[in-house]
Amino acid sequence: MKVKKYDQFNESCYQAKLDNGLTVTLLPKAGYHKTYATFTTNYGSIDNTFVPAGSTEMQRFPDGIAHFLEHKMFEKEDHDAFQTFGQYGASANAFTSFTKTSYLFSATRHLQANLMTLLDFVQDPYFTPATVDKEKGIIGQEIEMYDDDPSWRLYFGMIGNLYPNHPLQYDIAGTTDSIAKITADDLYAAYRTFYHPENMTLFVVGHFDPDEVLGWIKTNQAAKNFTAFQPIARKIPETVTDGHDIIPYRTIDMPVNRAKSIVGVKGLVPIEAGAAALKYRAAVNVLLELLFGDTSADYLRLYDQGIIDDTFGYDFELQSGFNFVTFSGETDDPAKFDAAIIDVLENWRTAVVDQEATLALVKKEMIGRIVFMANSLEAIANRYDQRLFGTATIFDEPAVIDHLTLADLQTVAEQLLTSQAISEYQIRPQAKS
Repeated sequence: MKVKKYDQFNESCYQAKLDNGLTVTLLPKAGYHKTYATFTTNYGSIDNTFVPAGSTEMQRFPDGIAHFLEHKMFEKEDHDAFQTFGQYGASANAFTSFTKTSYLFSATRHLQANLMTLLDFVQDPYFTPATVDKEKGIIGQEIEMYDDDPSWRLYFGMIGNLYPNHPLQYDIAGTTDSIAKITADDLYAAYRTFYHPENMTLFVVGHFDPDEVLGWIKTNQAAKNFTAFQPIARKIPETVTDGHDIIPYRTIDMPVNRAKSIVGVKGLVPIEAGAAALKYRAAVNVLLELLFGDTSADYLRLYDQGIIDDTFGYDFELQSGFNFVTFSGETDDPAKFDAAIIDVLENWRTAVVDQEATLALVKKEMIGRIVFMANSLEAIANRYDQRLFGTATIFDEPAVIDHLTLADLQTVAEQLLTSQAISEYQIRPQAKS
């Protein structure tokens, strides 16, 4: 195993790539009773057009298939994986994002049994037409629930504005119409394409001996047969770098008591994976804290003016192939809210130029947050993204933040906070009949 030591934190990270292509990352934590593990495939909701393994033709699959596959993986012919985890005292779950699907468990005992259960159930698909049809009703209810959620509609409304010609615009779960088209054969095709060990990572963090755990994993994987990995051909549109495809404004009516508004900024410059992506994420987060942190001048001014309130928040999303920022909140005057946010974004220099002292304070605060997060096994594992950040872990982040300069923030602001990259989306209360 390769070992990466973080002397400042008294932590060591162990990594190995197995003969079948699976990347295993182990981070033992002394003094913890719990262990947390994630088994992740680089396959998410935006991967709806690809060449299935064993084929040569690009094929369009129904929206929501990655999420549907995640749901179906737990059900086997004669048992449910949740029941097996329960027998060994573990709590298990899974989630699908735009770019990946992760299966996970946490446990304080029976680590070997739970880890083998995780590997075995994810690497043993079982789908039939009957079980697939049954799941459509369950996921359909989930989709309808989110369709009635104003916050969810606001978020995906903005994504639709920023990426109108990209699979990002589609809900991760799909639609009731799209999932109705999913077949067992579709699920097997997606599984064989994306669930090969070469396209997956296993991250384990907690109380264990790394050599012993790697031995368990190697034995488990050596007992299984995998076909040769076929490099995955995905069809994902490139980001339009001049922003001409962005929908600048949309509004809808919903049964809400107060209007909701969101301003979005689309990252138009492609971000290189690895160290560059890690630095970019850190720089954008520090920049946003300077602009809209709850002690920043503009935040306090807008709060005192009643333009924003405690419902205000911002979020930065960086995943492989795209990034964007959103600013949202409830408001009595959506137009005024949007104009105020956009004004701060377009005049970002006042919050960055000659602000060395403020930058130093913000960096200390953000490093403190990261160090605090590093006490959470879940945060350590869930922030790991080999496809985007290479071998970097949460323990690499403080040094990256600490070395940021005002020049770094200015460079990021100039490429991200451009007028042509901005969009607005509003949800207004329905007129009472």
